[in-house]
Amino acid sequence: MTEHRIGTHEEWRAAREELLKEEKELTRRNDELARRRRELPWVPVEREYRFETEDGAKSLAELFDGRSQLLIYHFMFGPSYEAGCTVCSSIADTLDPNMVHLNARDVTLICSSRAPLDRLLDYRKRMGWSFGWVSTVGSDFHRDLGFVNTEEELKPFLDGEIPPIVEQMAKASGTDVAGYVAEGPGLSAYALSDGKVYRTYVTTARGLEPAMGYYGLLDRTPIGRHEEGESEFWLRRHDEYEAV
Repeated sequence: MTEHRIGTHEEWRAAREELLKEEKELTRRNDELARRRRELPWVPVEREYRFETEDGAKSLAELFDGRSQLLIYHFMFGPSYEAGCTVCSSIADTLDPNMVHLNARDVTLICSSRAPLDRLLDYRKRMGWSFGWVSTVGSDFHRDLGFVNTEEELKPFLDGEIPPIVEQMAKASGTDVAGYVAEGPGLSAYALSDGKVYRTYVTTARGLEPAMGYYGLLDRTPIGRHEEGESEFWLRRHDEYEAV
């Protein structure tokens, strides 16, 4: 028998209307944050980054592919990884079908990782994605944005008790803990104006949740995310879930 509070339709409707007021307020707050995000100052990208692509080496400006705006998802797929990060893979599942809509609004979306290009493209084929994926082998691009950690920086974490979820995710990517946590996920945004590239926005951690569409849907189910107390993280690559 359920332990959840049971009520009449009238009680539910009254509580729902109260909650709706707060949901609308949150929407207005999100609109305000989006406006402020757009008003952040643009920072010129002075470094000459180079990227390995399917069409040869390219500069950051060339990654715009004829558009004026660029979104780059910094996908955790380090040099020691055999497969892409499970969580980043779930995000890519959301990003891939949105490319056509972003293109229609003058935005190019790509992923960037530090693993060799052939390994990235093989994994993309396995996952059935079509977005552009570039390799930053020999580049400090991810490091300059704070998405790569050195062994020295990681030492306090690695010397402590490693959370089981980190060990699980490292194993799933075919690398060790040190290799796994050397990488970090992120999203960065750029504008191209008069031939000059400007960085306009960077986010990571829970700032990436808009690209994790399943969480927004789970938040609206009766049980929600229901992750507390689980001994193993539930998320898998889309081709690794058992048939249910």
